[in-house]
Amino acid sequence: MRGPFTGPAVWHGPDLADCDERVLRLSSRQIAELRAAPHTARTPGTTPLRTAVAHFLLPTLAGELEGAAEELASGRRWVLIKGVPVGELGEADAGAVLRAVGQYLGRPLPQGADGHALRRIGDTGGTVAGSAHSDCRTRARAPFHTEESDLLGLLCLRPARSGAVTSLVSSAAVHNALADLRPDLVERLYRTHFFDRRDRHAPGECPYLAAPIATRYGAALSMRYDRCRLEAARSLAGVPRPEPADTELYDLVDRLAGSPRLRLDLHLEAGDLLLLDNHAVMHARSEFEDFDEPERGHHRHLLPLRLARHRDTDPPGTATTYGPRAKAARRGTAPRDVIRLRSLSTTPTRTGHEGRDRRPHRGDG
Repeated sequence: MRGPFTGPAVWHGPDLADCDERVLRLSSRQIAELRAAPHTARTPGTTPLRTAVAHFLLPTLAGELEGAAEELASGRRWVLIKGVPVGELGEADAGAVLRAVGQYLGRPLPQGADGHALRRIGDTGGTVAGSAHSDCRTRARAPFHTEESDLLGLLCLRPARSGAVTSLVSSAAVHNALADLRPDLVERLYRTHFFDRRDRHAPGECPYLAAPIATRYGAALSMRYDRCRLEAARSLAGVPRPEPADTELYDLVDRLAGSPRLRLDLHLEAGDLLLLDNHAVMHARSEFEDFDEPERGHHRHLLPLRLARHRDTDPPGTATTYGPRAKAARRGTAPRDVIRLRSLSTTPTRTGHEGRDRRPHRGDG
Protein backbone atom coordinates (compact mmCIF):
# COMPACT_ATOMS: atom_id res chain seq x y z
CA MET A 1 0.00 0.00 0.00
CA ARG A 2 1.47 3.36 -1.05
CA GLY A 3 1.41 6.18 1.48
CA PRO A 4 -0.58 9.39 0.93
CA PHE A 5 0.85 12.32 -0.96
CA THR A 6 1.65 15.49 0.97
CA GLY A 7 2.84 19.01 0.22
CA PRO A 8 1.43 22.12 -1.47
CA ALA A 9 0.24 20.15 -4.54
CA VAL A 10 -2.31 18.44 -2.25
CA TRP A 11 -5.05 21.00 -1.71
CA HIS A 12 -8.81 21.12 -1.26
CA GLY A 13 -10.89 23.58 -3.23
CA PRO A 14 -12.90 25.11 -0.36
CA ASP A 15 -9.65 26.06 1.39
CA LEU A 16 -8.64 28.17 -1.62
CA ALA A 17 -12.00 29.67 -2.52
CA ASP A 18 -11.25 33.02 -0.86
CA CYS A 19 -7.48 32.88 -1.31
CA ASP A 20 -5.92 35.58 -3.47
CA GLU A 21 -2.43 34.15 -3.11
CA ARG A 22 -2.35 32.44 -6.49
CA VAL A 23 -3.86 35.38 -8.40
CA LEU A 24 -1.46 37.71 -10.23
CA ARG A 25 -3.10 41.06 -10.97
CA LEU A 26 -1.19 42.89 -13.68
CA SER A 27 0.01 46.43 -13.11
CA SER A 28 -0.47 49.18 -15.70
CA ARG A 29 3.19 48.87 -16.72
CA GLN A 30 2.89 45.10 -17.15
CA ILE A 31 -0.25 45.56 -19.25
CA ALA A 32 1.64 48.02 -21.45
CA GLU A 33 4.38 45.41 -21.95
CA LEU A 34 1.80 42.89 -23.11
CA ARG A 35 0.28 45.42 -25.51
CA ALA A 36 3.71 45.80 -27.12
CA ALA A 37 4.50 42.09 -27.23
CA PRO A 38 2.80 41.33 -30.58
CA HIS A 39 4.87 44.03 -32.29
CA THR A 40 8.22 43.02 -30.82
CA ALA A 41 7.60 39.43 -31.90
CA ARG A 42 6.99 40.21 -35.58
CA THR A 43 10.40 39.23 -36.85
CA PRO A 44 10.59 38.14 -40.51
CA GLY A 45 10.74 34.37 -40.81
CA THR A 46 9.66 33.73 -37.23
CA THR A 47 6.67 31.38 -36.95
CA PRO A 48 4.68 30.91 -33.72
CA LEU A 49 6.38 27.63 -32.82
CA ARG A 50 9.84 29.14 -33.44
CA THR A 51 9.49 32.21 -31.24
CA ALA A 52 11.63 32.46 -28.11
CA VAL A 53 11.88 34.63 -25.01
CA ALA A 54 14.15 37.03 -26.92
CA HIS A 55 11.23 37.87 -29.22
CA PHE A 56 9.04 39.02 -26.30
CA LEU A 57 10.45 41.76 -24.10
CA LEU A 58 8.60 41.83 -20.77
CA PRO A 59 10.98 43.73 -18.44
CA THR A 60 8.79 43.93 -15.33
CA LEU A 61 6.46 41.00 -15.96
CA ALA A 62 9.34 38.56 -16.52
CA GLY A 63 10.10 38.41 -12.79
CA GLU A 64 6.46 37.69 -11.96
CA LEU A 65 6.42 34.91 -14.55
CA GLU A 66 9.49 33.36 -12.95
CA GLY A 67 7.51 33.20 -9.74
CA ALA A 68 4.57 31.68 -11.61
CA ALA A 69 6.87 29.04 -13.09
CA GLU A 70 8.06 28.14 -9.60
CA GLU A 71 4.49 27.85 -8.37
CA LEU A 72 3.63 25.60 -11.32
CA ALA A 73 6.68 23.43 -10.63
CA SER A 74 6.64 23.07 -6.86
CA GLY A 75 3.61 24.90 -5.42
CA ARG A 76 -0.11 24.32 -5.83
CA ARG A 77 0.54 23.85 -9.55
CA TRP A 78 -1.82 26.51 -10.89
CA VAL A 79 -1.79 30.29 -11.26
CA LEU A 80 -4.43 32.78 -12.40
CA ILE A 81 -3.27 35.97 -14.15
CA LYS A 82 -5.85 38.77 -14.36
CA GLY A 83 -5.77 41.85 -16.53
CA VAL A 84 -4.49 40.71 -19.93
CA PRO A 85 -5.74 43.53 -22.23
CA VAL A 86 -7.75 41.29 -24.57
CA GLY A 87 -10.31 44.05 -25.19
CA GLU A 88 -7.64 46.11 -26.96
CA LEU A 89 -6.23 43.19 -28.94
CA GLY A 90 -7.60 41.23 -31.86
CA GLU A 91 -7.53 37.45 -31.75
CA ALA A 92 -4.17 37.27 -33.52
CA ASP A 93 -2.49 39.73 -31.14
CA ALA A 94 -4.09 38.02 -28.14
CA GLY A 95 -2.54 34.80 -29.39
CA ALA A 96 0.84 36.51 -29.63
CA VAL A 97 0.47 37.73 -26.04
CA LEU A 98 -0.42 34.21 -24.92
CA ARG A 99 2.69 32.85 -26.64
CA ALA A 100 4.76 35.66 -25.09
CA VAL A 101 3.77 34.59 -21.60
CA GLY A 102 4.13 30.93 -22.50
CA GLN A 103 7.72 31.38 -23.68
CA TYR A 104 8.74 32.27 -20.13
CA LEU A 105 7.22 29.03 -18.83
CA GLY A 106 8.01 26.42 -21.48
CA ARG A 107 8.12 25.46 -25.14
CA PRO A 108 4.88 25.92 -27.14
CA LEU A 109 3.49 22.70 -28.58
CA PRO A 110 1.12 22.12 -31.51
CA GLN A 111 -2.57 21.91 -30.64
CA GLY A 112 -3.59 19.21 -33.10
CA ALA A 113 -2.61 17.04 -36.02
CA ASP A 114 -2.52 20.11 -38.29
CA GLY A 115 0.40 21.51 -36.29
CA HIS A 116 -1.29 24.79 -35.33
CA ALA A 117 0.26 26.50 -32.32
CA LEU A 118 -3.08 27.97 -31.22
CA ARG A 119 -6.72 27.12 -31.72
CA ARG A 120 -9.88 28.66 -30.38
CA ILE A 121 -12.16 27.06 -27.82
CA GLY A 122 -15.85 27.62 -28.37
CA ASP A 123 -19.09 25.88 -29.22
CA THR A 124 -18.90 24.08 -32.58
CA GLY A 125 -22.20 22.29 -32.07
CA GLY A 126 -20.53 18.95 -31.36
CA THR A 127 -20.87 16.61 -28.43
CA VAL A 128 -18.42 15.14 -25.98
CA ALA A 129 -20.34 11.96 -25.26
CA GLY A 130 -19.21 9.00 -27.33
CA SER A 131 -16.17 10.77 -28.75
CA ALA A 132 -12.50 10.82 -27.88
CA HIS A 133 -12.65 14.54 -27.13
CA SER A 134 -12.99 16.02 -23.65
CA ASP A 135 -12.19 19.55 -24.78
CA CYS A 136 -14.48 22.56 -24.86
CA ARG A 137 -15.85 22.46 -28.39
CA THR A 138 -19.41 22.04 -27.16
CA ARG A 139 -21.73 23.73 -24.67
CA ALA A 140 -22.18 20.45 -22.81
CA ARG A 141 -20.26 19.78 -19.63
CA ALA A 142 -16.61 18.81 -20.14
CA PRO A 143 -15.66 16.27 -17.44
CA PHE A 144 -12.46 16.32 -15.41
CA HIS A 145 -9.40 15.45 -17.47
CA THR A 146 -5.78 16.32 -18.16
CA GLU A 147 -4.18 17.46 -21.40
CA GLU A 148 -1.19 15.76 -23.04
CA SER A 149 1.30 18.46 -22.16
CA ASP A 150 3.26 19.54 -19.12
CA LEU A 151 1.50 22.90 -18.83
CA LEU A 152 -1.76 24.34 -20.12
CA GLY A 153 -2.71 27.99 -20.55
CA LEU A 154 -6.30 29.15 -21.10
CA LEU A 155 -6.78 32.81 -22.06
CA CYS A 156 -10.37 34.04 -21.86
CA LEU A 157 -11.25 36.52 -24.62
CA ARG A 158 -15.01 36.44 -23.95
CA PRO A 159 -16.94 34.52 -21.29
CA ALA A 160 -20.24 32.79 -21.98
CA ARG A 161 -23.56 34.42 -21.17
CA SER A 162 -23.97 32.00 -18.24
CA GLY A 163 -22.35 28.84 -16.95
CA ALA A 164 -18.96 27.66 -18.24
CA VAL A 165 -17.55 27.44 -14.71
CA THR A 166 -13.99 26.14 -14.82
CA SER A 167 -13.23 23.64 -12.07
CA LEU A 168 -9.82 22.50 -10.86
CA VAL A 169 -8.92 19.61 -8.60
CA SER A 170 -5.64 18.42 -7.13
CA SER A 171 -4.81 15.04 -8.66
CA ALA A 172 -2.94 14.08 -5.48
CA ALA A 173 -5.98 14.96 -3.35
CA VAL A 174 -8.12 12.72 -5.57
CA HIS A 175 -5.52 9.96 -5.25
CA ASN A 176 -5.47 10.26 -1.45
CA ALA A 177 -9.27 10.20 -1.21
CA LEU A 178 -9.43 7.17 -3.49
CA ALA A 179 -6.88 5.36 -1.33
CA ASP A 180 -8.96 6.09 1.78
CA LEU A 181 -12.21 4.88 0.25
CA ARG A 182 -11.06 2.01 -1.93
CA PRO A 183 -7.49 0.88 -1.31
CA ASP A 184 -8.22 -2.12 -3.51
CA LEU A 185 -8.83 0.18 -6.49
CA VAL A 186 -6.01 2.68 -6.03
CA GLU A 187 -3.40 0.16 -7.18
CA ARG A 188 -5.18 -0.01 -10.54
CA LEU A 189 -4.13 3.55 -11.23
CA TYR A 190 -0.59 2.25 -11.71
CA ARG A 191 -1.55 -0.49 -14.17
CA THR A 192 -1.64 -0.09 -17.95
CA HIS A 193 -4.71 1.67 -19.36
CA PHE A 194 -5.49 2.54 -22.97
CA PHE A 195 -6.13 6.06 -24.27
CA ASP A 196 -7.53 6.84 -27.72
CA ARG A 197 -5.20 9.10 -29.73
CA ARG A 198 -6.70 8.91 -33.23
CA ASP A 199 -6.91 12.70 -33.46
CA ARG A 200 -3.19 13.14 -32.80
CA HIS A 201 -1.34 10.26 -34.48
CA ALA A 202 0.40 10.17 -37.83
CA PRO A 203 -0.31 7.49 -40.48
CA GLY A 204 1.30 4.23 -39.47
CA GLU A 205 1.39 5.04 -35.76
CA CYS A 206 -0.62 3.19 -33.17
CA PRO A 207 -4.04 4.84 -32.60
CA TYR A 208 -3.87 4.37 -28.85
CA LEU A 209 -1.50 5.03 -25.96
CA ALA A 210 -0.87 2.30 -23.38
CA ALA A 211 0.11 3.97 -20.12
CA PRO A 212 -0.58 4.06 -16.38
CA ILE A 213 -2.98 6.67 -15.07
CA ALA A 214 -0.69 7.39 -12.12
CA THR A 215 3.09 7.53 -11.88
CA ARG A 216 4.85 8.11 -8.58
CA TYR A 217 8.31 9.64 -8.65
CA GLY A 218 9.77 10.27 -5.23
CA ALA A 219 7.21 12.13 -3.15
CA ALA A 220 5.34 13.50 -6.17
CA LEU A 221 2.49 12.23 -8.34
CA SER A 222 1.85 12.57 -12.05
CA MET A 223 -1.61 11.66 -13.34
CA ARG A 224 -2.86 11.26 -16.89
CA TYR A 225 -6.66 10.97 -16.97
CA ASP A 226 -9.30 11.43 -19.64
CA ARG A 227 -12.47 9.34 -19.35
CA CYS A 228 -13.54 10.16 -22.89
CA ARG A 229 -10.30 8.81 -24.36
CA LEU A 230 -10.33 5.79 -22.07
CA GLU A 231 -13.84 4.88 -23.22
CA ALA A 232 -13.14 5.58 -26.91
CA ALA A 233 -10.08 3.31 -26.93
CA ARG A 234 -12.23 0.28 -26.14
CA SER A 235 -13.41 0.07 -29.74
CA LEU A 236 -9.88 -0.13 -31.17
CA ALA A 237 -8.29 -3.34 -32.40
CA GLY A 238 -5.61 -4.59 -30.04
CA VAL A 239 -7.09 -3.00 -26.93
CA PRO A 240 -8.15 -5.66 -24.38
CA ARG A 241 -11.63 -5.67 -22.95
CA PRO A 242 -11.77 -3.59 -19.75
CA GLU A 243 -12.34 -5.28 -16.42
CA PRO A 244 -15.38 -4.29 -14.33
CA ALA A 245 -13.03 -2.95 -11.66
CA ASP A 246 -11.62 -0.47 -14.18
CA THR A 247 -15.07 1.01 -14.74
CA GLU A 248 -15.48 1.22 -10.95
CA LEU A 249 -12.17 3.04 -10.79
CA TYR A 250 -13.10 5.58 -13.46
CA ASP A 251 -16.51 6.20 -11.86
CA LEU A 252 -14.93 6.86 -8.48
CA VAL A 253 -12.23 9.16 -9.90
CA ASP A 254 -14.97 11.17 -11.65
CA ARG A 255 -17.06 11.35 -8.48
CA LEU A 256 -14.18 12.39 -6.24
CA ALA A 257 -12.84 14.98 -8.69
CA GLY A 258 -16.25 16.61 -8.91
CA SER A 259 -17.00 16.54 -5.19
CA PRO A 260 -17.49 19.94 -3.52
CA ARG A 261 -14.94 19.07 -0.82
CA LEU A 262 -12.14 18.66 -3.37
CA ARG A 263 -12.81 20.86 -6.39
CA LEU A 264 -12.23 24.58 -6.83
CA ASP A 265 -14.63 26.52 -9.08
CA LEU A 266 -13.39 29.54 -11.05
CA HIS A 267 -15.41 31.98 -13.15
CA LEU A 268 -13.02 33.08 -15.88
CA GLU A 269 -13.55 36.65 -17.08
CA ALA A 270 -12.26 38.44 -20.16
CA GLY A 271 -8.52 38.98 -19.67
CA ASP A 272 -8.05 36.04 -17.30
CA LEU A 273 -5.20 33.65 -18.08
CA LEU A 274 -5.33 30.35 -16.21
CA LEU A 275 -2.09 28.36 -16.07
CA LEU A 276 -1.92 24.83 -14.70
CA ASP A 277 0.33 21.80 -14.47
CA ASN A 278 -1.38 18.87 -16.21
CA HIS A 279 0.60 16.36 -14.16
CA ALA A 280 -0.82 17.64 -10.88
CA VAL A 281 -4.17 19.31 -11.67
CA MET A 282 -7.24 18.04 -13.51
CA HIS A 283 -9.72 20.51 -14.94
CA ALA A 284 -13.34 20.51 -16.08
CA ARG A 285 -15.94 22.96 -17.36
CA SER A 286 -19.65 23.14 -16.62
CA GLU A 287 -22.40 23.37 -19.22
CA PHE A 288 -23.06 26.89 -20.47
CA GLU A 289 -25.46 29.10 -22.39
CA ASP A 290 -24.00 31.35 -25.05
CA PHE A 291 -25.15 34.52 -26.75
CA ASP A 292 -27.44 34.33 -29.79
CA GLU A 293 -25.20 36.25 -32.21
CA PRO A 294 -21.98 34.21 -32.60
CA GLU A 295 -21.48 35.63 -36.10
CA ARG A 296 -20.96 39.06 -34.52
CA GLY A 297 -18.40 37.75 -32.07
CA HIS A 298 -20.86 37.55 -29.19
CA HIS A 299 -19.86 34.08 -28.03
CA ARG A 300 -17.63 32.34 -25.51
CA HIS A 301 -14.07 32.40 -26.78
CA LEU A 302 -10.92 31.03 -25.16
CA LEU A 303 -7.43 30.50 -26.53
CA PRO A 304 -5.50 27.48 -25.20
CA LEU A 305 -1.74 27.01 -25.20
CA ARG A 306 0.07 23.76 -24.54
CA LEU A 307 3.61 23.90 -23.22
CA ALA A 308 6.44 21.48 -22.55
CA ARG A 309 8.72 22.54 -19.73
CA HIS A 310 12.05 23.98 -20.80
CA ARG A 311 13.96 21.26 -18.99
CA ASP A 312 13.38 17.65 -19.98
CA THR A 313 12.49 15.95 -16.72
CA ASP A 314 12.01 12.37 -17.93
CA PRO A 315 13.83 9.99 -15.58
CA PRO A 316 16.04 7.36 -17.29
CA GLY A 317 14.19 4.51 -18.94
CA THR A 318 10.77 6.19 -19.20
CA ALA A 319 10.69 7.31 -22.83
CA THR A 320 7.19 7.47 -24.25
CA THR A 321 6.27 4.67 -26.61
CA TYR A 322 3.09 3.51 -28.27
CA GLY A 323 1.69 0.08 -29.03
CA PRO A 324 0.26 -3.07 -27.45
CA ARG A 325 2.99 -3.47 -24.81
CA ALA A 326 3.97 0.17 -24.37
CA LYS A 327 4.00 1.88 -21.01
CA ALA A 328 4.52 5.63 -20.75
CA ALA A 329 5.57 7.14 -17.45
CA ARG A 330 4.43 10.73 -17.30
CA ARG A 331 7.04 13.02 -15.84
CA GLY A 332 8.01 15.68 -18.30
CA THR A 333 6.12 15.72 -21.59
CA ALA A 334 8.23 16.08 -24.69
CA PRO A 335 6.59 17.24 -27.93
CA ARG A 336 6.71 13.64 -29.13
CA ASP A 337 4.46 12.60 -26.25
CA VAL A 338 1.88 15.15 -27.29
CA ILE A 339 1.68 14.77 -31.03
CA ARG A 340 3.62 13.68 -34.10
CA LEU A 341 3.30 16.39 -36.73
CA ARG A 342 2.36 15.22 -40.20
CA SER A 343 4.63 17.83 -41.80
CA LEU A 344 7.86 17.25 -39.88
CA SER A 345 11.10 17.33 -41.84
CA THR A 346 12.66 13.92 -42.37
CA THR A 347 16.18 15.22 -41.73
CA PRO A 348 17.54 13.27 -38.74
CA THR A 349 18.04 15.12 -35.49
CA ARG A 350 18.99 14.02 -32.01
CA THR A 351 15.72 13.48 -30.17
CA GLY A 352 16.08 10.99 -27.38
CA HIS A 353 13.43 8.89 -29.16
CA GLU A 354 15.07 7.02 -32.01
CA GLY A 355 13.73 8.00 -35.40
CA ARG A 356 11.60 10.86 -34.07
CA ASP A 357 12.16 14.45 -35.15
CA ARG A 358 11.11 17.02 -32.53
CA ARG A 359 11.66 20.13 -34.60
CA PRO A 360 8.78 22.59 -34.83
CA HIS A 361 6.24 22.81 -37.59
CA ARG A 362 7.36 25.02 -40.46
CA GLY A 363 3.96 26.49 -41.18
CA ASP A 364 2.42 29.68 -39.87
CA GLY A 365 0.48 28.00 -37.03
